[in-house]
Amino acid sequence: MKLLTFSYHLLFPAIVVITCIGVFSFSNSMFDVWMLIIFGVAGYCFAKLRCEPAPMLLGFILGPMMEEHLRRALLLSRGNAMALIERPISAAMLLVAVLLPMAPALSVVRRRREEIFAEEN
Repeated sequence: MKLLTFSYHLLFPAIVVITCIGVFSFSNSMFDVWMLIIFGVAGYCFAKLRCEPAPMLLGFILGPMMEEHLRRALLLSRGNAMALIERPISAAMLLVAVLLPMAPALSVVRRRREEIFAEEN
């Protein structure tokens, strides 16, 4: 609690320096420090653009697992990608996975159309 009484202008550089030292001491690699800086700048840009970090974090965590399971499914089907949509439940899940990211865009389009039609009346 006492740490929060310090000025942000003093606290922020101290946190950055301690983080860089910690990353470097973990693997003795300047590459990791540069990656920390790059991801820090990217995170700052995403925060300024008001992007949520949770979907990106889920993508980083679940992406490799999904890729591994897709590779396993293709090995079991001997490279036949049609095996992924032959069953109705798997085809429905793939269809939902394709359509779900479009839902926010469709709501924006619908709202915009309502605004345009409201202006015409």
